[in-house]
Parts: sequence; structure tokens; C-alpha cells
Amino acid sequence: MAKWIIDPDHSAARFSVRHFMIANVVGLFSKISGTIHFDPPEVAHLSVEAQIEVGSLTTGHPERDEHLLSADYFDAATYPKMFFKSSKVEPTSRNRCKVRGDLTIRGNTHPAMLEAEFFGPVKSPFSDKVCIGFAGRTKVNREDYGMTWNAPMEGGGVVTSREVQIDFDLEADLSGE
Repeated sequence: MAKWIIDPDHSAARFSVRHFMIANVVGLFSKISGTIHFDPPEVAHLSVEAQIEVGSLTTGHPERDEHLLSADYFDAATYPKMFFKSSKVEPTSRNRCKVRGDLTIRGNTHPAMLEAEFFGPVKSPFSDKVCIGFAGRTKVNREDYGMTWNAPMEGGGVVTSREVQIDFDLEADLSGE
């Protein structure tokens, strides 16, 4: 099976969470690494192991980033990385699938299901590299991962919703191994 190395310079994960129950706050993790085992177009045999450096988080607002990296949320000092390891893949079309696996955040591991699609492979016009792309999304309950900080709003609601949308875009290079 072909081994693909996630290219951290061309990969990112984003999250979106409801704030004050009226708008979404969006954040970006820019440091993703890992491997994908995959022989296109055999989607059913795909496997992935990926990690995200929590400290690469940015929301464009330094004070909010500091709070998100604190023990109230990601606790980046104690848990500097998040992990995903696939366990099963269910093809849903020629280039789409459901990827089931374990997502670990703050040392808490829970099953997760990612809706994903792949693009390529293509040969880079700048080198001899062969590349492939993946995009996808999932939703998680942040409280399942120990991120329980919140505050009530006057008139009802809370500062931050439990549900978090996660989107990712990965580019991976074919390994020479």
C-alpha cells in the first residue's frame, strides 16, 4: 500500500464554535503531520494517523488564543498535541468516504467519524513529487474532551456552544519508501 506523508506547509484544520449563541468563532491549526496509507482509488483500504500541534492555534485575536490554549480549553501546556487514528473506512462514492477512528484531545479519546473526499493524485509541476489531497469535516462535543468551561448568558444561553465543527484540508506527498 502506498504511503503518503502529510505536508504541513499545505495542510490545515479549522474549527467553528457558536459564541454567545449568535455568531461563530473560527480558529485555525496550521501544524498537522502524519501518514496516510492509500492506493487510489481503493478508498475502503485507506488508513490515516495524524497529529495537530495545539500551539499552532490562531483565531486572529491573541487574548482569545491565550484563553483557548489555557486549561479552560485545550490545556496546551499539558497536552501539546491532538491525534486521530482511523479504524474503518466506508466508501460512499468514487472519491468520498466515511472515516471512523479515534480522536484524542486533552488526553481524552473518543470515536469520531469524518466525512472525507480525496483529490488526485497529481504530479507537482515544481518537482518529481506526486501529491494527493483530502478534505473533510466532523462535529464533536467539546465537553467529551474535557473542555467544559462556560458561562451563562443573561436571558438564557451560554457563552460557548458544546458542538464544534471541525474542517480539514490535507495535502500529502507520496513517500519513496
